[in-house]
Amino acid sequence: MNYRPVDLAGVSTYPIAERKNKVSIRNDFAGPIAAGMSVAGLMAALPRQLGAEALTGVADAVVAARAKGKPVILAMGAHVIKCGLQPVLKKLIEADVITAVALNGAGSIHDYELSLIGETSEDVGAVLHCGTFGMAEETGRDINRALKEGLARGMGYGEAVGRFIIENGNPFREWSLMATCVERDIPLTVHVALGTDIIHQHPAADGAVIGEATFRDFRLLTSVVADLGDGGVYLNVGSAVLLPEVFLKALSIAQNLGHHVDHFSTANFDMQQHYRPLQNVVKRPTSGKGRGYTVTGHHEIMIPLLAAAILDRLN
Repeated sequence: MNYRPVDLAGVSTYPIAERKNKVSIRNDFAGPIAAGMSVAGLMAALPRQLGAEALTGVADAVVAARAKGKPVILAMGAHVIKCGLQPVLKKLIEADVITAVALNGAGSIHDYELSLIGETSEDVGAVLHCGTFGMAEETGRDINRALKEGLARGMGYGEAVGRFIIENGNPFREWSLMATCVERDIPLTVHVALGTDIIHQHPAADGAVIGEATFRDFRLLTSVVADLGDGGVYLNVGSAVLLPEVFLKALSIAQNLGHHVDHFSTANFDMQQHYRPLQNVVKRPTSGKGRGYTVTGHHEIMIPLLAAAILDRLN
């Protein structure tokens, strides 16, 4: 074949004024940044596109949900606890912004250890090969005891551990997100896969107790999810697999039981976006009349920004 370079002389063009553009100085660029500016000023100065637009959209959705008396559910992985965000999240609970909290098992463990000794998160690599990883006596002993005692009192996983923190007088209980939920009487649920948490290694572990406690919490979360329709908000922060799956099943049950769960907002906050949160939180549940957001970034930066924006709007 004898190919030759094409002749561009015959290519047609059109005036740039006729082109539709996705970015405009007038509408999309950042505003001026100044020293000492307010939260409202900072949020208004963010560019009106991509992640900044999503963050603002989530804040607006949360404020609108609470104005309508609809739930705002915070579901989060353990890393959020380890980032030291309890003071930020407690403020949102105390301001009646977050109305329900769902954790995975590791989140409840880190929260408990912080309430007990003011520290958490052991160096796994340093102790794994000597057989001591996850074998701290107090953590496994106390949480397994809390579950057994709580179950006998009709509690689920989250309430059992949160109430144990309070009643046991843990020295740093004021830093506990779980204790805060119990004190404020908002739904607190913990969702566990057996074998994933260090307390399952402990001699006191009872699979039947753990399973029943977390199953009660699954049913409790489902009742809150059933109320999301017409303006509620579901936030998934830092859980890539377990909590997005739990949410999807809870939503399916709610719909099956005849609840109208549509026209609500969801958001996934994480350092990178994964398949299950995108499908099970952001896209599938909001495919009717809802709206899903993705905000990518470090929790220790994005969550305080979100909280500040919400509280500023409420005030």
